[in-house]
Amino acid sequence: MYLHLGKNVVVQKSDVIAVFDLDNSSYSHITRAYLTEAEKRGEVINVAEDLPKSFVVCKREDGGQVLYLSQLASTTLLKRAESVSSFE
Repeated sequence: MYLHLGKNVVVQKSDVIAVFDLDNSSYSHITRAYLTEAEKRGEVINVAEDLPKSFVVCKREDGGQVLYLSQLASTTLLKRAESVSSFE
């Protein structure tokens, strides 16, 4: 099954490690440092047409990670992930 993140980007649900609300999680200096380092490593992909509301951490086939910045709220992504019919 797949999860639509925005801008015609879909990922396999099994590859999703975590979904974070960007507003709540960016208060922490640890999260901000994590996002900064991931961006330096080229692991961040912006799929938001507007300001991002969440970020999704996914695993890659090579064992690494990729972070998607999404304009969708984390609660919306959760509802989509729980939906049985989403892109089956």
